[in-house]
Amino acid sequence: MNAEFAAVLNPKLDNLPAEPGVYLYRDADRKIIYVGKARSLRSRVRSYFQESRDHDLKTRHLVAEIADLEYIVTDSEVEALILESNLVKKHQPRYNIKLKDDKSFPYLKLTVGEAFPRIFITRRIRKDGSLYYGPFLPASYARRTIKLVNRYFRLRTCSLEIDGTLPRPCLDYQMKRCLGPCASGLCTPEEYRRAVEDAKLLLSGKTDELVRSLEKRMADAAEATNYEAAAVYRDWAAMMREVSERQKMALDGQDDCDIFGYHQEGARLALEVFAMRGGRVMGRREFYWEDLISFDPEEFFSEALLQYYLSDNFVPKEIYIPVDIEDAEILEEWFSERKGRKVAIRSPRRGLKSEMMDLVTRNAGVAFETRFRVMKPKGEALLQPLQEALGLPAPPRRIETFDISHIQGAETVASMVVCLDGEMKRGAYRKFKIENEKMPDDFAAMREVVRRHYENVLEDDAGELPDLVLIDGGKGQLSAAAAALDDLGLENQQVAAVAKREELLFVKGREDAPVELPKDSPVLHLIQRMRDEAHRFAVTYHRKRRELRDFDSELMDVPGVGEVRKKVLLRAFGSLERVKQAAFDELAPYVGPKAAAEIVAYFKAK
Repeated sequence: MNAEFAAVLNPKLDNLPAEPGVYLYRDADRKIIYVGKARSLRSRVRSYFQESRDHDLKTRHLVAEIADLEYIVTDSEVEALILESNLVKKHQPRYNIKLKDDKSFPYLKLTVGEAFPRIFITRRIRKDGSLYYGPFLPASYARRTIKLVNRYFRLRTCSLEIDGTLPRPCLDYQMKRCLGPCASGLCTPEEYRRAVEDAKLLLSGKTDELVRSLEKRMADAAEATNYEAAAVYRDWAAMMREVSERQKMALDGQDDCDIFGYHQEGARLALEVFAMRGGRVMGRREFYWEDLISFDPEEFFSEALLQYYLSDNFVPKEIYIPVDIEDAEILEEWFSERKGRKVAIRSPRRGLKSEMMDLVTRNAGVAFETRFRVMKPKGEALLQPLQEALGLPAPPRRIETFDISHIQGAETVASMVVCLDGEMKRGAYRKFKIENEKMPDDFAAMREVVRRHYENVLEDDAGELPDLVLIDGGKGQLSAAAAALDDLGLENQQVAAVAKREELLFVKGREDAPVELPKDSPVLHLIQRMRDEAHRFAVTYHRKRRELRDFDSELMDVPGVGEVRKKVLLRAFGSLERVKQAAFDELAPYVGPKAAAEIVAYFKAK
């Protein structure tokens, strides 16, 4: 500390209060470089400037940069803890631990402040009057839950201003995933409010109350001889019971804890967190540091816990960390206040939890190795060799891969998947039904699909042409795709094909000189991944088309089953196989006793 800064700091150090609070250190540019909390501001802040103290490297660097000091007095240590958390999050000081990862757990947001509330997934909680449910562990449970809400309660997910004056509803209404409040005559405000209340009961965990309500509606519908509606309510109630069990397991288990472990070498550190709910690991998170000045495990975990649970509303019953920390009691008090029941922070030395912590620590070591030692090429480092191998004018940042799928020419479909900067972009995938059903010719099908897709791209002002078109096939498929592009005036478009068996790459203009990459080449692995993803996407679409075709062909042969009943059965059972296996009692609520008997007899005879 030089003389100029000493003249500023010494009077403040002499007048520090012996009360709890938060202190902020600034550098010569007035930038906040550290935020800390203290039980006694006087003793804690002065300790930084006592030469007799054996400070670690980080503290020595910090003190050398301090040019000014500010402090805020609080009524308690817990208040100081919360204030410190918020200030660290806001200012991101250089010398504080910054807890950042690639993801956060999702929540479901229900906008109850709107006339027709909508529901969607979010990872940020705001004080906007909406209801938030979560976090969901694992994250896929949030997507499954919102699909459940869309299917049964049909709340909207769009961001339209709803006034009921649109001439027609969107596709979500047609697919029975929305009640359609945007168009007049489809849904009354009372019906929509009822659906919102049902969804709130489900998301709040009050499934028993929801099941009772559904069972009452089922009984009312049956009494009114509306058997189809009664069956729907019956199925809803059964599904809600199943969801209730999953919710109890995921969100309120008896063995409800988070377990922390870490692996540190020099300035680098990997932190691993396992979230256990109901005695099972339901989620995990990883955090990394590459520029630690020094490392004190106690100080690190004190700050890390603070930031971790500040960003997440959910606090488990128990938190296990590998070291004892001085602030454990204050943190427990704050977490207990947030959760509404006792929260404990423990550092187990033996027993099952100690063994679990060893497991988490080993996983942190694996994460450390993966992040800092096994640096797989990606982005420009991966695309540059691909450019050189194929002789392209520039690295192919955007690659679009096409594949055809059929069985003996039936239900021919195609897929297009997108790879951007070495990563697959699922939101940009496209699927196609071949328009000429009498065309079992893969070459003609490829030509049609490539022409249709890039015709649409050229017509769309915002459309983007790829750096490389990749075809799953050999020279024949390559020629078909190139011909389609030539027809559209895209003669200069880069095109290549990958043969399935030999893994040879054929490039437009150099078809007679295929490129063979080493089997362990990361570039070949990227090409295989794109090719396999296009194949998977095409096969999935083809399978769905074939199932619909089989459903149509067989059901329409059953006496008493027409278009209307076919659609009812498809919606209720989902597949022909499930209809075949259904008993009379399961079918009757949907199609009536007579048709149900005909269906059972037909498939029994077959």
